[in-house]
Amino acid sequence: MPCFPPVASLAVGRGRFATPPWADDDPRHQELERRLPSGHLARCVAGAVARLDLAVLFAAYAGRGSLPYPPDLLLKAVLYEVQRGHHSPAAWHRDAHDSGPVRWLLRGLTPTRSCWYAFRDRLGPQLEELNRQALHQAVAQELSPAARGALDGTAVAANASRHKLVNAATLAERVQQLTAEGGTEPSGTRPAWMAPTPTGRRRQRRRFQQAQVHLAQRQAQNHARKKSKQRPTDKIRVSPSDPEAALGLDKEDVFRPLYNVQLVDDLDSPFLLGYEVLDQPNDAGAVGPLLARVNKLVGHPLHTLLADTAYTGGPDLAAAAAAGVCLYGPLPKDGARADKQIPKSAFTWSPKEQVYVCTQGYQLVYAGSGRNKRSGAGSVLLDTYRCPPEHCTGCPLAARCTPRPDKGRTVSRSVYEEMVEGLRERMATVEGKELYRRRSQTVELVNADWKEHRKLRRFSGRGLARARCQVGLLVLSHNLLTLLAQKKKAEANKGPDVKPTETSP
Repeated sequence: MPCFPPVASLAVGRGRFATPPWADDDPRHQELERRLPSGHLARCVAGAVARLDLAVLFAAYAGRGSLPYPPDLLLKAVLYEVQRGHHSPAAWHRDAHDSGPVRWLLRGLTPTRSCWYAFRDRLGPQLEELNRQALHQAVAQELSPAARGALDGTAVAANASRHKLVNAATLAERVQQLTAEGGTEPSGTRPAWMAPTPTGRRRQRRRFQQAQVHLAQRQAQNHARKKSKQRPTDKIRVSPSDPEAALGLDKEDVFRPLYNVQLVDDLDSPFLLGYEVLDQPNDAGAVGPLLARVNKLVGHPLHTLLADTAYTGGPDLAAAAAAGVCLYGPLPKDGARADKQIPKSAFTWSPKEQVYVCTQGYQLVYAGSGRNKRSGAGSVLLDTYRCPPEHCTGCPLAARCTPRPDKGRTVSRSVYEEMVEGLRERMATVEGKELYRRRSQTVELVNADWKEHRKLRRFSGRGLARARCQVGLLVLSHNLLTLLAQKKKAEANKGPDVKPTETSP
């Protein structure tokens, strides 16, 4: 039995919502009913939503003013639309008039464009609970063990132009111009970037001021990096139309505003166990938030996670270890100079003596500690070990080992080194290699499907909350339809119940 069957609490709140124009016996509804095949996507979506307890969604309405549209019908239409690659509320409004399956799901309702936009914003905070229900049903019906996952991230373009990025000086100048104009018409020729109406200029000023806050945060992060990694202040920019979006290279190597979509796919079933949208251009530091989200959605932690090189840094390994998760993934290479310089991996760590031993058998002894700045404002404690110069100067491999034999070769060791070595040992085993091959067969296929068939190449709304809503809807539609398909498959595998034949006395 489903963990969350249809509940009567939905009917209790029906009086607070508008009655759909079409009843079951309405000729218009019956005509669409006849035209929809039995296995049509719209029927599957309607049946899947009926398994959810939508009390949290109904409770999101205040119960004042004119009667709102029933949110369960709107949700069915939205999930059908996103599964077909229609993510914009403007497209939902159009298809409510033009698409037969959408009209069948809405039972003749024709919400306004603004109603669809408002429903998207109202639905966003409720998606985590709805996704939790879908996964709990999958676990309760033993359709998914939800124990092993594969993690991957992909960059999706934000709803903002890559040609209109501004730095701090330009942003301050524009805010000053908008403040000086106030609600009056601009004196002289209005700049092309300035909104034509007083209301638009007031909104524009608020948005630009928000952009200044995000730009100040990026400047602080840039200042916290190592000096060799810092960018000039005037090169730190932001998108004024979507200041929350990160700036980076997308999959086509185009520098633009974007969001980072993270997915955890179940290794043992077609379900998605977790998702997140991050306002950063890379995947570093994503393991902790993703594992916490999976734990919240599934109800228990994973014990195995497969990830690529971007997730095998020290902080991510520590986050996985703290969550009790065994992480598998290839380690980053020793660096661009690995072909010219003997890499760190060639040195052997001796736990007993607490020293490194080089390929010639010389010991590198402790020489001090310090903090090394990483991307963003983070830093990591490093212990430095140095080979005495008298060994390096007479070593036949000195030219390949260090540019300064008279100073001695140095090797650093971070607080995460034991975790890194543990991962290296896991990935060297036959079991580890065989397990990791499964990663490309799961989550990478989901990302490809979303971009090619669900048209997730650019977000329809602006801001992190709306980006998360769009991804949450895709996850919900995927898991609900998978739930129906897997349950049908499981029932088919069991076969029909055969009753014993009765024999006459």
